[in-house]
Amino acid sequence: MLNLVQLMVLASVARHGSVTGAARELHYSQPSVSHHLSRLEAATGVKLVQRVGRGIRLTPEGRLLANRAAEIVGRVDAATSELAAQVGLQSGRVRLAANASALSTIVPRMAGALAQTYPGIELSLIERHPVEALQLLRHGEIDVALVFRHADAPVEDEGFRLLHIGDDPIYLVSRRPDDSLANHRHSAWIGGGDRCQAELFAACRRQGFTPRIGSLSDDMVVVQSLVAAGMGVTMLPGLALQAHRRPDVHITEIVGFRRQLHAATYGDPPDPPAVAAVLAALTKVTSSTASPGGAAVTGTSSTGGENEAQ
Repeated sequence: MLNLVQLMVLASVARHGSVTGAARELHYSQPSVSHHLSRLEAATGVKLVQRVGRGIRLTPEGRLLANRAAEIVGRVDAATSELAAQVGLQSGRVRLAANASALSTIVPRMAGALAQTYPGIELSLIERHPVEALQLLRHGEIDVALVFRHADAPVEDEGFRLLHIGDDPIYLVSRRPDDSLANHRHSAWIGGGDRCQAELFAACRRQGFTPRIGSLSDDMVVVQSLVAAGMGVTMLPGLALQAHRRPDVHITEIVGFRRQLHAATYGDPPDPPAVAAVLAALTKVTSSTASPGGAAVTGTSSTGGENEAQ
């Protein structure tokens, strides 16, 4: 009977054209490689290698078997990888951090889809702002950080791998329909955390003014309540408005100004099978997520921070 180890040795000898090369690749001693070849010749009853000067070459029979051996070893390796992936998806835990708007919209839909396909994966969730989430990811306390950034924002530190899962429209939230940023050059604005305000200032700069911050809140419910009470205007992403929308405020999409949604992991690829399954589920649900204004949260995949709790 043919032995898989012996076939692997023969395939390696064929690739490298020498016992020395095969020994180096397989981390065997040269006598061990020669021994496996001799045993394989005994098992097949044919001469597989012949000496040529100080080296060796495969006989026609040896070349034939080596080609088949490469196929067999490749299939075994593929089966091993597939089995490892399947076992990994039967069980495992993925820890994910995201802000409130994502945890209220994308993440529950992803969790539902994941549970149907891979019921053995345990999903652990935590609410964190993007900067905090990336810190947890770097320290190994979570496996995935769902964050947002803008196309012109600085890239994240080396080591983070960012999967672009979609784009989220940004809306002006005010008390008048069909409004515009230019109408609020002198209005009071309701700002949020650092990233949220950076987004607000960037949008207003495009209209040639600097917003005057009158109030601060990271809470999407509080912010809309303040707008409804006439305390100012604000900007919110589509996901935040999907999570909570007051009927007494109006929203107007800020055309050409979107945030990129990213699922961040850390370290060298590949991702563990359970993490890869979560990333795939996130990509799938964001491709079919509708914004409150009717536009879709569009999905792709590429590279790249998030609006605090909004």
